[in-house]
Amino acid sequence: MSPLQIRVDDLSGDATRALIAAHLDGMHDSSPPESVHALDIDGLRHPSITFWSAWRDDRLAGIGALKTLDAERGEIKSMRVTDAFLGQGVGRALLRHIVAAARDRGMKTLWLETGSPAEFEAARRLYLSEGFTPCGPFADYREDPYSVFMTLTL
Repeated sequence: MSPLQIRVDDLSGDATRALIAAHLDGMHDSSPPESVHALDIDGLRHPSITFWSAWRDDRLAGIGALKTLDAERGEIKSMRVTDAFLGQGVGRALLRHIVAAARDRGMKTLWLETGSPAEFEAARRLYLSEGFTPCGPFADYREDPYSVFMTLTL
């Protein structure tokens, strides 16, 4: 198996755009609209966000982003692995890449919001296994029965 390559993505490629669309569809399938916090392509192009894609050979394996909240805090956004690469460590590799980027930028903490429904169990297990701990809402989020908030001290 060839190595995974993670690179900054400009969000212009068809595969990337299709995975973002699938990600948004999945969020809307499992949560009411007011509880969906995933960003669309325009939202992911905000200057405070760095977006990465993971590739194995010429196949898109996953995506993830880091949003700068302030000089010391970042938020993980839009983590998604393509179905063909589930269970192959792509999500963990992307998460570790984003954590390393946050450390390199001098951030002290990382935050994330993920879903509480069963469809998000694998994501929650991944975050817990990488040292994230549950916390309350952060930034502009509010308590929501469809959300789980987590943080990691870097």
